[in-house]
Amino acid sequence: MSMEDVKTDENLAEETTNQEDAVSSEKEIDATCDCKEECSQEQEQEQEETEESEGDVKEEPEKKGFFGKKKEKKDPKDEKIEELTDRLQRSMAEFDNFRKRTEKEKSAMFEIGAKDIIERILPVVDNFERGLAAIPEADKESPFADGMEKIYKQLMKTLDEAGVKPIESVGMPFDPNYHNAVMHVEDDSLGENVVSQELQKGYTYRDTVVRHSMVQVAN
Repeated sequence: MSMEDVKTDENLAEETTNQEDAVSSEKEIDATCDCKEECSQEQEQEQEETEESEGDVKEEPEKKGFFGKKKEKKDPKDEKIEELTDRLQRSMAEFDNFRKRTEKEKSAMFEIGAKDIIERILPVVDNFERGLAAIPEADKESPFADGMEKIYKQLMKTLDEAGVKPIESVGMPFDPNYHNAVMHVEDDSLGENVVSQELQKGYTYRDTVVRHSMVQVAN
């Protein structure tokens, strides 16, 4: 074998070695690239998962804000205090309403009772007035007539202090709210629908008519 053949074989061996090295380098490069791609994909996937988790965290307060915060459970003692306070307030309100209603009913009963008593006393007043009017002029200065007059004045003063007032009639325009017309006369000296005579005196009790005046109306 000549020297040229030996060199040729060595060159072929070197080329073969270089080719194998190149192939292995390419494989390493491909592996590196594949590794980089996988790492990149994993990073992208991790980033997407992180963004999704952050988005969920961000959306959660919005949902809470939309539906309202979750009500915290109260202490049983606080709930009992609130229940007792509510019951006490209701009881106080009911008692206040009962008190007002009772006072109103008592006032109404008093008014009805007072009116009934006044209606029973008025005929006695009428008889006092008739008796005093029937006393002759010669006997009006007698002790008996003077005593009757004083009793009558005392009775009328007591009624006045209690709120009982006589209704003015004679010379006043006829008012059906206070007067009860039972007679009608023609009298040119009086105006139209003017009370000319009072047949029975009427009375009011605290601005409420207890008995209408029985009157005679002119024209």
